[in-house]
Amino acid sequence: MDPKALLEQLLDSGKKLAEKGMSKSSEVAAQGKELAGQGLEKGKQLAGQGLDFATENFGLPEAGPQRDKVLKGLGVGAAAGGLLALLVGTRKGRKVLSPAVKLGSLAALGGIGYKVYTDWQKSQGGNVAGHAISALTDQSANDRSLSIIKAMISAAKADSTIDANEQQAITEHIENSGLDQSVSSLLMTELQKPVDIAEVAASADSPETAVEIYLASLLVTDKQNEAEQSYLTNLAHALKLDAGLVENLENEAFSPA
Repeated sequence: MDPKALLEQLLDSGKKLAEKGMSKSSEVAAQGKELAGQGLEKGKQLAGQGLDFATENFGLPEAGPQRDKVLKGLGVGAAAGGLLALLVGTRKGRKVLSPAVKLGSLAALGGIGYKVYTDWQKSQGGNVAGHAISALTDQSANDRSLSIIKAMISAAKADSTIDANEQQAITEHIENSGLDQSVSSLLMTELQKPVDIAEVAASADSPETAVEIYLASLLVTDKQNEAEQSYLTNLAHALKLDAGLVENLENEAFSPA
């Protein structure tokens, strides 16, 4: 599996997890509405749970058979999807981010990032000469994909709350995932490294890459988490992204899909 294929699977899996969470949210909310209509207090509670579910978590069960079942149900890319789920879903209180739905493919990530960046450049009187990741091929596509994958892993570790048990679960998943040895080694190396924003930013060899790194980092962070918000702020600064451009990227990413 090359880096581009792995990144495609990671993005697709994030979309599926988010959609699964929102689907469950609607189901619980519907149950709540029905019971509430009967005048039952329980109905109100369930409706509230449904609304909270849509905005507060991925719907990923705690470690155990149920979570394993969810991960296996992801279909193609389950190995990569399981890794992503473990990275963003093991911590309690993590919220579903709408970018997981909107940016669920290389085409979407590259397309949205390139459009926002192009529009912003034009508003500043500048020109865009580069390409979105979805337009790249061969080694250039793999090089940029690798930079984005490393950025996603770094962002997932931003609040430093992956404890020993979670680290073990992630390690075991990678070891048993069936991924190519080179890919497994890469993931393990990145997971065990300390967070280094400067290194992440240094891998951005173009403004388009910087934009895509920032957007991908949004997928695995919680903007309500102070440490992760600080990480994103510092990342944008290290990537030399203008504050106005960052605002436009976030507005587009968090707008309804």
